[in-house]
Amino acid sequence: MKVRFWGVRGSIPVPGASTQKWGGNSSCVEVSHGDHVLVLDCGTGARALGQDLFTRGGRELDLLFTHFHMDHVFGFPFFGPIYAPGFKVRVTAPGFSEEECRQKLARFVNGLYHPVRMREIPCELSFHPLMPGRAVKRGIFNVQGIRLNHPGGSVGYRVSVGEQSMLYITDTAPLAREGEGVMADKPPSSSEARLLKLMENADVVVFDTMFSYNEYLEKMTWGHAYPEYARRLCELSGARHLVLFHHAPDADDEALDALAASWAGNTAPTVTLAQEGGSVDLEG
Repeated sequence: MKVRFWGVRGSIPVPGASTQKWGGNSSCVEVSHGDHVLVLDCGTGARALGQDLFTRGGRELDLLFTHFHMDHVFGFPFFGPIYAPGFKVRVTAPGFSEEECRQKLARFVNGLYHPVRMREIPCELSFHPLMPGRAVKRGIFNVQGIRLNHPGGSVGYRVSVGEQSMLYITDTAPLAREGEGVMADKPPSSSEARLLKLMENADVVVFDTMFSYNEYLEKMTWGHAYPEYARRLCELSGARHLVLFHHAPDADDEALDALAASWAGNTAPTVTLAQEGGSVDLEG
């Protein structure tokens, strides 16, 4: 299984000279196993992914949304495979019904905010609801969702094939109050306990670490976490590799270089930063 990063930014894409190294596109992560493809979120990074998919042999994929804030759906109307009649795209999103999932995405593809309407999309497009806590099969991938802590709600995912597993935990604040839970060296909150169980012995955890700890203290209600929290969860769950993700729009290449250097010596887990165009290969 291979994890590749097509968009690593949070809140808004920030292309430009100061973000060329680490990338300026918003959230989009590909998980692949042979010709089987699963896409996590459809921020602006999805445009380049779609172009790349046309060069490959497969013609079907699963697209999972964590939630429908704009930085995670910007790229959907520009995702090439949805305009190819030969492609089969299965959309999974938090919801109770197929129609609810369809309508949530259709708000952005309705002829008003984008020229194309959902009913005009020519690929074979289907919608599938997912309730957090329930395990589902998406192609060859086993998927389980978990409810996170974010304004409007968000769902994180564990994706596995055989013994290989990765977690995509983005757009979440810590799952315990300040002074409680794992960061206070106290028993995990009930929400933390559920997440720790899902993270158990994962190969890779991609985690929203948009803020520094001091920034988090100033913006607790914004729905984002910080590196020390993600590391602590990985330590307790036995996860082996933590990838810091959902970089802040104001974090330029110099700031992210410094962040990467500050975590370079961490072991158990290994800590790296998500970089647009970069990948993590779980083989071996």
